[in-house]
Amino acid sequence: MIVRTLGKLEVMQNAHNVDARSLYDHETAVITALTLQPGQSLKRHITPVDVAFYVVSGKGVVAIGDESCAVEADTLVESPKGIVHAWYNEGTVPLRILVIKAPRPTNATVFVGS
Repeated sequence: MIVRTLGKLEVMQNAHNVDARSLYDHETAVITALTLQPGQSLKRHITPVDVAFYVVSGKGVVAIGDESCAVEADTLVESPKGIVHAWYNEGTVPLRILVIKAPRPTNATVFVGS
């Protein structure tokens, strides 16, 4: 059995400059826990694999392609590979999201715009 406690995991360096911690990393899938503080966002980017986002707590805005939607805790959002997406915490409390990528990406994420 492998047990990981989020608070004991190291924050990973990332291009978004947000709190990102690896919960699971296997060739079949990757799960990362993100915390976006009020005012923080994920840069617009394209991933080479399908992504599912599960909002653990807080509220935020997710943009996928030309669509955007306000979401809150206990919501799952699917983003197909090759589509531009981003997250925004426009609220007053941290936004916590689980990011599930399947399978583990073997190509780099592409950042779009500024």
